[in-house]
Amino acid sequence: MYMQDEAQMVSKWEGYVDWRNRPALKGRHGGILAAFFVLVVEVMENLAYLANASNLVLYMSKDMNYSPSRSAIIVTNFMGTAFLLALLGGFLSDAFFTTYHIFLISAVIEFLGLLVLTIQAQIPALEPPHCSPTATNKGCGEVAGGKAAALFIGLYLVALGVGGIKGSLPPHGAEQFDENSADGRKKRSSFFNYYVFCLSFGALIAVTFVVWIEDNLGWQWGFGVSTLTILLSIPIFLLGSSTYRIKVPAGSPITTIFKVLVAAICNKLFPRKPSNAIMSMETSPSTTTETQDLKFLNKAITSNPSHRQLECSTNQVEEVKIVLKTIPIFASTIMLNCCLAQLSTFSIQQAATMNTTLGSFTVPPASLPVFPVVFILILAPVYDHLVLPFARRVTRSEMGITHLQRIGFGLVMSIVAMAVAAIVEVKRKRVAIQHGLMESTDPLPITFLWIAIQYLFLGSADLFSLAGLLEFFFTEAPTSMRSLATSFSWASLAVGYYMNSVLVSVVNRVTGLSGHTPWLIGPNLNHYRLDRFYWVMCVLSGLNFLNYLFWARRYKYRSSN
Repeated sequence: MYMQDEAQMVSKWEGYVDWRNRPALKGRHGGILAAFFVLVVEVMENLAYLANASNLVLYMSKDMNYSPSRSAIIVTNFMGTAFLLALLGGFLSDAFFTTYHIFLISAVIEFLGLLVLTIQAQIPALEPPHCSPTATNKGCGEVAGGKAAALFIGLYLVALGVGGIKGSLPPHGAEQFDENSADGRKKRSSFFNYYVFCLSFGALIAVTFVVWIEDNLGWQWGFGVSTLTILLSIPIFLLGSSTYRIKVPAGSPITTIFKVLVAAICNKLFPRKPSNAIMSMETSPSTTTETQDLKFLNKAITSNPSHRQLECSTNQVEEVKIVLKTIPIFASTIMLNCCLAQLSTFSIQQAATMNTTLGSFTVPPASLPVFPVVFILILAPVYDHLVLPFARRVTRSEMGITHLQRIGFGLVMSIVAMAVAAIVEVKRKRVAIQHGLMESTDPLPITFLWIAIQYLFLGSADLFSLAGLLEFFFTEAPTSMRSLATSFSWASLAVGYYMNSVLVSVVNRVTGLSGHTPWLIGPNLNHYRLDRFYWVMCVLSGLNFLNYLFWARRYKYRSSN
């Protein structure tokens, strides 16, 4: 219990409470220990999610009898939905609940979804007959009816849970550090680097140990491991409850955004002359001055608004400006995440057609992400302990390497990755033609390690872009909108996955005109023109990078928090 005299001796964290809704105290709440619990939980959460997501495209094609392209679309839509729902988790954390409560609710939902998938994989009656999607015998075909309903209920419960966790856990960890001190901001920056490190550590276990279980013991065991892991993450998270400082919800940030936008439009279209009544320029005390960025929004600030409910403070307007100025950066990262979607779709299907043996050991195709994961596990600490301190000394700035520079480097790596992917696919197809294996499903006499090259470049892109985005949105956003703004990082992933599905459909439609065979349709992957698809993505990524440079060069960082 808190002793009254002790509470008076310890200063409080303004705007923060502990898990029992009492004022959070400096020296007792927050700090490295609290963030440590968050990082451990993130290892488990990403293990549970990625163990299935990385291999799901093969589960859909081999166990649920979907075609390769249909399987890729299902997986990208599932992963896109999971990341898009992070916006919901972030919004609820800022507006009504807290990051603490949203994580617990979301973890339970993900557990229920994984439980449904485990039960379906365990009971043969809930699965379609295991046969080739192209088979013509009666009973074969895509999963349908109640079986399909069970599959998609399980998948999208998992997506809802994952979204809530992604929208609440990173800001919950970052909020454990004092943003008013340089040391606290440096530790917060390290937290984001190690957050990506823990993402990768969970992924390493997922794409090796759990994927091996799925391929050798069955999907019921793989889903079972994920179910148990997310269940265990809940008590581990609760163990850190006494150390957390939890930000008090400040009301709906979306309401504020819409209020300012509507007020600016209405005051512009329906101006009113000032009255003689006592008026105030603000509804609450303001510590900010009006800026000239996005000057149109300044119309929301007036002593005589077009409607009483549209009265806005300078603080509110400036906060909305900050959010709107980050949107072009958000939009510029979507194409990068469209490229990253290949890690879970066509790249795995490519590897499945190749020789996956290393000596006497056969590597499951879904374990390919082990290459970028190991690279990130090595690079993240090196970056945090060597590169970043050196950059700070050279530039004599707190950031050393700016968030936008990190994101830009990730975009460049994605361009290189797509070019490499196209070249490797040409080589793979050439081997299939030379050995007369275009119609065969037997492994091609070419090692899957060629695919690992594009994985390394995409892994580098993921490390720099994701850590940079998370920290960029968290530090740039107003305090009342941090969870929602941080969720933009995951929303970018979501839109990227959706765009990948759209690109596949558009490319097939365009290339199928005039009676030609679409690039991404055929009896097997050897008949796809995947190399051309990768070149298209490479060109689009290059154009997107030019767009990013345009916005990044004009962006002005807000003052340190």
